[in-house]
Amino acid sequence: MALFPLSNQILDSVQSPSIMLSVLKLFLIPVGGGIPAGVLLAQAKGMAWPITTGLYLVSDMVLALVFEPVLRLFAALGGKVPFLARFSSALKAATARSVAHFSGTSAGPLALVMIAFGVDPMTGRATALAAGHGFFTGWAIAIVGDMLYFAVIALTTLRLNSYFRDPNTTMLIVLGAMFFVPMLVRYFRSKRLPQKQC
Repeated sequence: MALFPLSNQILDSVQSPSIMLSVLKLFLIPVGGGIPAGVLLAQAKGMAWPITTGLYLVSDMVLALVFEPVLRLFAALGGKVPFLARFSSALKAATARSVAHFSGTSAGPLALVMIAFGVDPMTGRATALAAGHGFFTGWAIAIVGDMLYFAVIALTTLRLNSYFRDPNTTMLIVLGAMFFVPMLVRYFRSKRLPQKQC
């Protein structure tokens, strides 16, 4: 039994569907706030990391199925409703700026993955659609970026919790970092751009 601790942990996790459902519900919370809570709950209940990662992947697939019809509706109505046409052109301009930050002028798969990583999977999917990628390729790109984001947040959460040993403190620090670190990066990046242009 001691020879296969991970397989035993996975089997124990599979035998707890209510725990898995609770973690999945936390992962379904938009804006990424559910990641630290879901990771800490999974750890507290002894859930193996492959199961936890798989549940986050399932949450991304659920997002794809829910968000894609909305995205397609906006794309179809974009030319017919003036407000949506303005919104679409603003989104394209923002996408062009984001792509320029990550890859110069091309919107290749790596740049699109980085947009999904740096913003969110819905923006990643919308950007992939604007770049001409269909449902499967577009969501694959968005999900790869979001899974990288999940890995960073999950590892950070677990590492911090090993120091603080208080889930509430850990969640507050991680959530604060999730909101303020991107703002600081944008601030310092905007300060560096004028110096490069000189």
